[in-house]
Amino acid sequence: MVFAEEFDAPRLDRSRWLPHYLPEWSSRATSAATYEVQDSCLRLSIPADQGLWCADEHSPPLRVSGVQSASLSGPVGSTRGQQPFRPGLTVKQEQPEFRGWTPSSGYLEMRARADITPRSMVAWWLVGLEDVPARSAEICVAEVFGDAVVPGSGAGVGCGLHSFRDPHVPEDFAVTQLPIDVADFHTYAVDWTSDRVEFLVDGVAVRACAAPPTYPMQLMLAVFDFPDRSDGHDAGAVPQLVVDYVRGYA
Repeated sequence: MVFAEEFDAPRLDRSRWLPHYLPEWSSRATSAATYEVQDSCLRLSIPADQGLWCADEHSPPLRVSGVQSASLSGPVGSTRGQQPFRPGLTVKQEQPEFRGWTPSSGYLEMRARADITPRSMVAWWLVGLEDVPARSAEICVAEVFGDAVVPGSGAGVGCGLHSFRDPHVPEDFAVTQLPIDVADFHTYAVDWTSDRVEFLVDGVAVRACAAPPTYPMQLMLAVFDFPDRSDGHDAGAVPQLVVDYVRGYA
């Protein structure tokens, strides 16, 4: 074991985690996560009064509470930042370089549960720091949209690779229907080597992809809410991602 985050401390370990979601595209204030560390778990949530993320830039409207294990950006007005959501996006608030844990291979596992509705989703993914622009690919360990949850039947769990601006990483992503209740705790993991990644849920292999990125990547854990997907009956719902632990093995 080379990394163990059990969330046993009374506060989030700020040497490992930044409680903001891609703050360079908005600001620290408007990207701050709603969270608490309680009962040896990290609880990320989106209460009804939480504002939009990148309200003037992102379409459709989006609210998010997330933590990430690294961050960096160029100066204000530059296009150097992580995971830009459209071409030409510019930095609104320069971010100091922060590196908590940035693995480049290994077996990574998260134990977590989620409360979501058809207008929300949860995800755990790894993404290149973009210290070099092409180092931008993503390993999506698990993402679940609320409209892919079928009560009493299971849920669609997405995993795979996104190439983004890395020409060496293939686009290879799929959603697999699994007989799990995401409101219960499950383990989501990736076994990552230089030539292959295998994705597992509760220790069972779901799928595998070839030619993953091999450079250091940061962890992203988040819950999302899409207000324009509301059906009028879920306005008071508070989506959340409850993380019991994150562990990494060489």
